[in-house]
Amino acid sequence: MGGLSPIHWMLVLLVVVLLFGTGRLSSVMGDFAKGIKSFKKNMADDSDVSMEATEQRPAASIQPPGVQPSARAEPTGVPRG
Repeated sequence: MGGLSPIHWMLVLLVVVLLFGTGRLSSVMGDFAKGIKSFKKNMADDSDVSMEATEQRPAASIQPPGVQPSARAEPTGVPRG
């Protein structure tokens, strides 16, 4: 049981063309080509800002156990301890 012979491929192609029609197939292939072009363009674009690391520091840092926080207001409703 090997691969399909050229006759089998031609029959499969004929069935696909009969089911979808040539107009529908050409529009699907055109959309597929546009998608590939868009993908290649975006892969080649090096100015993607979303993937760059930022130099922002967090607003607060975590204190080690036993160190009292500075004169900041304590959050309400959070038990200490």
